[in-house]
Amino acid sequence: MVTRITSQADPAQACPIAPVVDIVFSRWTTPILWILHTEGRQRFGELAERIATITPKVLTERLRRLERDGLVLRTQHAEMPPRVEYEITPLGRSLSPVFAALGEWSVHLPEVERARQDHDERRRLA
Repeated sequence: MVTRITSQADPAQACPIAPVVDIVFSRWTTPILWILHTEGRQRFGELAERIATITPKVLTERLRRLERDGLVLRTQHAEMPPRVEYEITPLGRSLSPVFAALGEWSVHLPEVERARQDHDERRRLA
């Protein structure tokens, strides 16, 4: 029996932006940050309405993570009924150039769609 020794590189060493991508570009993080950046302070229900496909559990988990990462500020107002609001922090707002660049790159999405269709067609014919 031959034992193979494999070396697993730390993803952060293999790609220094991997930790950033992990923090910022998870499935629900980007829409939450985008909404808070463009629309301003939001209540939980407002965020849930704007991201209609997210479950309350996932929204809660994601907001907690963003708060922990310092990208979102949660403010609980001492009133009845209780009111909680979320807003993007200056650290979260510092991602604006990244989002702007991605927005500019989005002009290439039709090319991506054509490439996908071409690829799928070639695979279908093979």
